[in-house]
Amino acid sequence: MKKFSLSTTMVLAAFMIAGCGGAKAKSASVSSTATAPVIQEMTVNDEISKDAKIQVAILLDTSGSMDGLIEQAKSRLWNIVNTLTTLKFKGKTPRIEIALYEYGNDRIPSSQNYIRQVTPLTQDLDLISEKLFALRTDGGQEYCGAVIDKAVKSLKWGDGKADMKLVYIAGNEPFTQGPINYKEAISNALANDIYVNTIHCGDGGWGGLDSWRDGAKRGKGKFFNIDHNARVRYYQTPFDDAISECNMKLNDTYISYSKVGVVQKENQMKQDANAKSVSSANYAERAVSKTKHAYTNSSWDLVDKISTDPNALKEIKKSELAEELQNKTEDEIKTLVVEKKQERENIQKEIADLAQKRQAYIDVQMKKDQNNTSDDLGEAINQSVLDLAMLKGYEQE
Repeated sequence: MKKFSLSTTMVLAAFMIAGCGGAKAKSASVSSTATAPVIQEMTVNDEISKDAKIQVAILLDTSGSMDGLIEQAKSRLWNIVNTLTTLKFKGKTPRIEIALYEYGNDRIPSSQNYIRQVTPLTQDLDLISEKLFALRTDGGQEYCGAVIDKAVKSLKWGDGKADMKLVYIAGNEPFTQGPINYKEAISNALANDIYVNTIHCGDGGWGGLDSWRDGAKRGKGKFFNIDHNARVRYYQTPFDDAISECNMKLNDTYISYSKVGVVQKENQMKQDANAKSVSSANYAERAVSKTKHAYTNSSWDLVDKISTDPNALKEIKKSELAEELQNKTEDEIKTLVVEKKQERENIQKEIADLAQKRQAYIDVQMKKDQNNTSDDLGEAINQSVLDLAMLKGYEQE
């Protein structure tokens, strides 16, 4: 682990810190005489810090001209997650939470200032992906000060000294529109140690760059100007197909419980499909994310649940278990969970190895590509996250 410097290559190097491989594992079978295994509490590769959170609120302009911005967000979600998962605080892994807002959309009532909280701060990354892919542009009236104010006041921000709290607002209209002055909204953010970063979309002829720059300066954040209509550049690699196969095996290690679990497991596969619909590279990035501590599903997956709480089976009703588990004893279920947990870790390690080879291939291609110089939404967020992390005393793995 080392203190880090910022570079475009570092942004993409998030892949190298992932694990998700899939050595062929034996299918789990449980005999009626199985001995109860000892369930170890999960560390998910590293000890999770109780003292540090990284909280990121992304505020997206979804007015009629912002289809390109939404596409960039879809394309970069898992890359952003992979960058966040490389950060440590005093050797421990921080808790990662992401929130999503849309603003400037005429489908939202004017009484709400055309602002909607899409998700609160959450660790449920599949939920973030689901809601992001459901966004549609329309309208509108873009009130930057109002959406910053709402995110600052409505979200459940941490209060620890080590917490990184970040707001990213992206749009192309003047920053000064709406009933709430952006200067006041940003002042309130800073009073809560929340840094505000601004991402202006377009050439600045319509939205004006000065107020967007001023917003970032006042918010102690970073200002970026991006071409939101540019397609995110991807590099296909010889390792993408193998990572894809590993990801499918990884899904088979999840054991859903409760009615919510059935829905969530289906959603897991839907978000795989959404990522794949963007590109094979995006699908690979999602697969890498699914091997990291940030991708946790204890609310519906028995493996994650029992890893964090070894006594969980005593609280889960038999009727909430999958039908094939309802006639098994507690010891038999624990044995199955241990087998699936080991299988998952093996697959994760295989993906980690593939991800390193994939990144090495991408690094070579990037050196050859003289046109890969423009910022997009993902690079803007990644760069500023790493910059603030250095100031807050974080390290990059």
